[in-house]
Amino acid sequence: MMILIVLLLGILGKSNVIAAAAAIMLILQFLRLQELFPVLEERGLELGLVFLVMAVLVPFAAGRIPPSEIFRSFFTVPGMIALISGAVATTMNHQGLELLQRVPSLMIGLVLGSIIGVVFFGGIPVGPLMAGGIAAVLLALYQLIR
Repeated sequence: MMILIVLLLGILGKSNVIAAAAAIMLILQFLRLQELFPVLEERGLELGLVFLVMAVLVPFAAGRIPPSEIFRSFFTVPGMIALISGAVATTMNHQGLELLQRVPSLMIGLVLGSIIGVVFFGGIPVGPLMAGGIAAVLLALYQLIR
């Protein structure tokens, strides 16, 4: 039932990604292919990230960005900020993964929050790790001020 609600939210919110993911999960359930669920749970995020990184790498692979421009960008303020941001983001992703391993039930809130972000704020769901990382940082701040 929850997947059907997610599908409807995706359709109403005009989020093709969420609607397609929910529809595929419903089809797998309908076809009684639940044995694929552990594989999707274990490797789905990794597979999705592979495709995300591939999409980002297309301009490099297609030769639309010359190596000299890439090298030069490291010595600009935006380039340095991008490097720092990448390091911070991956560290937060790691914290998110650890949090989700300790408290798996938080995944429900992260998924629903992601759906709300996509449907109502035009967000892009790139995965629960960053949301988990932000949650880990906010929980740490909460512990500090509590």
